[in-house]
Amino acid sequence: MINRRQALAGLTATAALGSLATPSSASAKAEPFKYALNMSTLRGHKLGFQKEIETASKAGFRHVEIWINTLQDFIKNGKTTADARKILNDNGIVAEDAIGFAPWIVDDAGTRAKASEQLKQEMGMLAEIGCKRIAAPPMGATTGEALDLKKAAERYRTILDLGDTTGVIPHLELWGFSKNLSRLSELMYVAIESGHPSAKVLMDVYHLYRGGTGLQQAAWVGKPYIEVFHVNDYPASPPQNELKDSDRVYPGDGVGPMKELFTILKNPEKPVILSLEVFNPTYYAQDALLVARTGLAKMKEATKGV
Repeated sequence: MINRRQALAGLTATAALGSLATPSSASAKAEPFKYALNMSTLRGHKLGFQKEIETASKAGFRHVEIWINTLQDFIKNGKTTADARKILNDNGIVAEDAIGFAPWIVDDAGTRAKASEQLKQEMGMLAEIGCKRIAAPPMGATTGEALDLKKAAERYRTILDLGDTTGVIPHLELWGFSKNLSRLSELMYVAIESGHPSAKVLMDVYHLYRGGTGLQQAAWVGKPYIEVFHVNDYPASPPQNELKDSDRVYPGDGVGPMKELFTILKNPEKPVILSLEVFNPTYYAQDALLVARTGLAKMKEATKGV
């Protein structure tokens, strides 16, 4: 039998180990977000895949969202996905998501079949560079007739099934200017009705405001549905229904309720990836590294104290 002295010694050792573990646990809880650079922010600089990654790394980012066509151009110029993966690794960067535009949601069956082939090829490339997500916006259905949302959900499930085979999950993206999937209620209906356990939604400050949903309604989205969130801000003018992509500004430089939004997004179970996505021509006219550094600083300032 263990005597009293042995028991006390064991408790003391356990307490000591616990005290050693506490700082790392506290540190993990103190980081509710990962900061990523969406390459739209540097798109006007026309840097190409390698220089975009190098710029992000020099600016202090460790996570990025790439654009599919930039990676494809990199490969067309004689490089490989292995080369792309090495560039990411050498620069300490993780490609968290990719921006693609396959028209998977449209009514025309022939177009959807081609989109599935396109997505299969794109997902294969992304898997080879270690990227596990791809955006799935309502490409091809931004104008014209409103889609049957039940059918849209079935189509989303189809590409989610494709994601199961490739290891790259399509995230249903909100586009505030679009005829379809411009409001959060539509987005969530399609995601939920897909009935697929991997369903995820991709929201955006600009698009939530532009579509008339509002940022506060992000609180109605279950935490497991959100892994990546596009961050930017919007100015007081022009009016909401006249805003364009080029009007986006750094978070905190506009009039959006950013602190409230980040408080909503904070997930104690898993850090949310906040990805800076702007298309501002004023920023494109500046040095690319300056833009990236400024964007990261603005995101950290906007999330301070959350």
